[in-house]
Amino acid sequence: MLTIVDYGVGNLRNVYMAFQRLGLEADVTSKPKDIRKAQAIVLPGVGAFGDAMEQIRSLGLEEDLVAAAKDDKPFLGICVGLQVLFEVSEEMGEHRGLGILGGRVRRFGNELLVPHMGWNQVHQQNESSMWNKVPNHGYAYFVHSYYCDPSDKAVVAGTTDYGIYYASAVEQGNLFAIQFHPEKSQDLGAQILRNFCVRADLLED
Repeated sequence: MLTIVDYGVGNLRNVYMAFQRLGLEADVTSKPKDIRKAQAIVLPGVGAFGDAMEQIRSLGLEEDLVAAAKDDKPFLGICVGLQVLFEVSEEMGEHRGLGILGGRVRRFGNELLVPHMGWNQVHQQNESSMWNKVPNHGYAYFVHSYYCDPSDKAVVAGTTDYGIYYASAVEQGNLFAIQFHPEKSQDLGAQILRNFCVRADLLED
């Protein structure tokens, strides 16, 4: 079963519908026990990092999300669902994240228009199965003011240029997370979601 985590800050309906268009039903839940038994986990998110982490902790989800990622369960983070995987965010003060990945979430420089919103390219940095049939340098849809700066550059799976080249996709084991919104990224986004489902043995290639 594909499990989409509902912690009150995600664009859940659009993400759910994107998987449904692939012919896949998903369980939308905020219960830790459902995360523990999930075959694969999707952690979406929009809004502020601190609010997201407060909701995750208030629902008692932190321990099980960390355990799922470290147990190498297929795990997909989207937008803020990428950012909370890191140790610390600098958004409106310092906020502690899940700490699954080392590094910080930083604000774009003052010389740039924020939020970074609209279509931009994703430059693939590895040969991941998540990039299967996804065009390199293809365009995806972004909406964010902060970017992830991993301490271990080996986890960077994709980069995007917005004043700097920053990590717009990361991968570690069965964990894959992206800054852009696949549910708004047309064919490119749909193919990434399909690749995740194939990787999780939920769909055939």
